[in-house]
Amino acid sequence: MGKLIRWIVYLVVAIVLGAMAGALTWVFFFLMNTGIEFLWVRLPEAIGAWWWPLPVCLVGGVVIGAFAKRFGDYPQTMNEVMAEVKATNRYEYTHLGSSFVGALLPLLFGGSIGPEAGLTGVIAGLCTWVGDRLRFLGKEFRDWAEVGTAAVVSAVFSAPLFGLAVPWAGSADGEEEAFRLDVPKAKKVAVYLCSIVGALGAMIGLGQLFGGGGGLPRFDQLVLGRQELELLVPLALVCGVTGLLYHASGRVIGALASVMGNRPVVKAVLGGIVLGLAGVALPFSMFAGETQSEVLMETWVTLGATTLLLTGVVKVLVTQTCLSMGWRGGHFFPLIFAGISMGYGFAALTGANPEFCLCVCTAALMGAVMRQPLMCVLLLCLCFPARSIVVMLAAAAIGSILPLPKSWLAKASREGGASTDAAADPTSADEAPAKK
Repeated sequence: MGKLIRWIVYLVVAIVLGAMAGALTWVFFFLMNTGIEFLWVRLPEAIGAWWWPLPVCLVGGVVIGAFAKRFGDYPQTMNEVMAEVKATNRYEYTHLGSSFVGALLPLLFGGSIGPEAGLTGVIAGLCTWVGDRLRFLGKEFRDWAEVGTAAVVSAVFSAPLFGLAVPWAGSADGEEEAFRLDVPKAKKVAVYLCSIVGALGAMIGLGQLFGGGGGLPRFDQLVLGRQELELLVPLALVCGVTGLLYHASGRVIGALASVMGNRPVVKAVLGGIVLGLAGVALPFSMFAGETQSEVLMETWVTLGATTLLLTGVVKVLVTQTCLSMGWRGGHFFPLIFAGISMGYGFAALTGANPEFCLCVCTAALMGAVMRQPLMCVLLLCLCFPARSIVVMLAAAAIGSILPLPKSWLAKASREGGASTDAAADPTSADEAPAKK
């Protein structure tokens, strides 16, 4: 096979794998949204029960705990997946079904978590499977796991630059490592871009044909005046401290999970009770946050500043509770929603431009959690326009320089900027993903 033809085939495979990642992401979001629509919209309307979140989350805890007890702690976190891919150039695909179902169940039952953890592992495994069957074409056709992670992260977040940066960085928190694919760096960028184009093309195409999909809304009406400039530092500090609360609560709740030992059902039920009670009091404290952000965009003026600010803080705590108690998933979507809610709260409180408040609050909170301002800005480009980059970068930098104990910082580096998708205490007996 000539070099040119070989390179063309290589790029075509990258596009196809990206499209596969985008299609599977769309299917995941479709199943998630369909299940949530039935369980959380149609049934409550038929029953008319204001207390609905508590029993559903309680049942969800039983189901999630039983699943973990039977199949192990799946899915792995996004950075655990990336670490395995970086170490071995592959991701084992023997538990793809468990990862897919394990990622879907907590979302269906209202978990305040994101879908990125399960999807990253599933796509990395599928790409490894494809690479194993293309070995006859040469060594460079074997190592596709990183290409798949770039594609799926781009599809999940609708943020191609973040998707490109994550595998390049080696983790979601921006640790700098080299690409692993055995081709020159310029060509690696081309391969990653092809996979991202394929993923976003499949997501957009399926969404246009059948509807559905995922992602957060765009906030494009940013106004930057004197009042807004005066509020930048105070808002960033307050929301940055909320990001530190995420770290602190993870340590506390993780310690409780460690004390409870290897009892996945008990932990998941306890997490479900906390989630259900929060959902009864503050409904927006549940779910990943995509659809809730769209609803909040239309209704925030009717809720009041106190409710909006309290929702953001409770969302942070509930997310850590879910993650530590076995409701496995990602942390990006719910924390972005927490920043959006707090941003609307401060807009109601101060009268400043809402989009400015959203931009600053979300960037500062995520900056404090991720500890990587540039990665934070690349992620938040899915929500905010290019003209807000300087504001986001300033707010994320303020959040990221707020001090944390060194042990927390080390853990944040390992797990994507937070004690994230697994329990906050690494000594917990049943929080490490089982390898059956």
